[in-house]
Amino acid sequence: MYETKTIKEKLKLFAVILIPILITQLSMYAMNFFDTVMSGNAGTEQLAGVAIGSSLWVPIFTGINGVLLALSPIVAQMVGAKKEKEIPETVRQGLLLSIAIAVVVAIVGFFLLDPILIRMDLEQEVRHVAKYYLIALGVGIVPLFVFNLLRSFMDALGQTRISMFIILIALPLNILFNYIFIFGKFGLPALGGIGAGLASALTYWISSGIAIWIVVKIRPFSIYSIFKDWKRPSLSYWWEQLRIGVPMGFAIFFETSIFAAVTLMMSVYDTNTIAAHQAAINFASFLYMIPLSIAMALTIVVGFEVGSKRYRHAQIYTYMGITMGVVIAFLCGFILYTFDETVARLYTNNPEVVKLTTQFIFYAIFFQFADAIGAPLQGALRGYKDVNITLIMALVSYWIIGLPSGWIFANYTDFGPFGYWMGIIFGLSAGAITLFFRLLALQKYYLRL
Repeated sequence: MYETKTIKEKLKLFAVILIPILITQLSMYAMNFFDTVMSGNAGTEQLAGVAIGSSLWVPIFTGINGVLLALSPIVAQMVGAKKEKEIPETVRQGLLLSIAIAVVVAIVGFFLLDPILIRMDLEQEVRHVAKYYLIALGVGIVPLFVFNLLRSFMDALGQTRISMFIILIALPLNILFNYIFIFGKFGLPALGGIGAGLASALTYWISSGIAIWIVVKIRPFSIYSIFKDWKRPSLSYWWEQLRIGVPMGFAIFFETSIFAAVTLMMSVYDTNTIAAHQAAINFASFLYMIPLSIAMALTIVVGFEVGSKRYRHAQIYTYMGITMGVVIAFLCGFILYTFDETVARLYTNNPEVVKLTTQFIFYAIFFQFADAIGAPLQGALRGYKDVNITLIMALVSYWIIGLPSGWIFANYTDFGPFGYWMGIIFGLSAGAITLFFRLLALQKYYLRL
């Protein structure tokens, strides 16, 4: 990271940080994408089972990952304020915290998984796939959280190409493992959707191992000696990360969990509808990795500028990111509108599922516009370490506006299952609008300092 003066310099630095993040995020989500696509080719029940399992896991993972992502603005502001000596212990304590959180999640999941699935109105085969997909995935939960913590450290130093390098190694391995475990190759039994969970877990272990090796051996990470001089867990360090990370995590959780809640509510519909919904949301979420990457890059550059007390420069970066988000929204909308049936056939050849998927994709065109603006706004606010108001806004817009309105549309109009997607559009739009006004107020405050 370094200070910039002109718009051209800012665009260059932002691109250097953003492009590797974008490739990393697309590649990481591609793992879930290939899990879903390859499971769908193993059967509709396999696709529906992975859909239910993902709907339970993704909100938990993204919410907790929000806690781990708090390390990024913390370290970025330390770099901007020339406080590099504080970084090693901060990262070490973050690693201990990530492991502790992973253990807690595994224990809670062990006791709650069966009761949750039993209460859902699922076909027996779908419930079986969902359960053991999650159990297989859980084998890799500790290395997954460790990798994401180390990735936040790398990215905060502006070295986003390193995490890109790791994921570009992991993605083809994940596809290979999917092929082996889902379809039963090289003498192994065909596990269907359950094999997708096992493939992901194995990939998490490899990714984490590579990340640890790089932090130990490769400069500039090695100069921080992260894996030396371990101390006992420190509640003060944990509190600093949790104070920022928990609101970040819950804000992300409220957004992602609304999609999960919709999928779970769709369990009252037939398997074809669940599969079509999952296929459409899976591809739309794949496109969402673009504005999400812009948000992550904004957190780094805004955090650096705020740490350096260059508040006008932080503002310029913010509007640069929002503008990119709007441009991307039009591009993604065109892709979804033009290639809806092509996208649907990536997931299944079932004519009924293809037809339903194209209908869901039509609604995705509209809610991704709100996402393309809302995500960069959240990223900029995290750079300021402004997370509490964002949490409240996320709760209201998604769970008080979005989900209830979706339920009304689904149950009291002719929209049926598509009504839930109408609710998502309302919720995401409300969130983007409120976040924009919060950002304006925050920028005015800092510019007066």
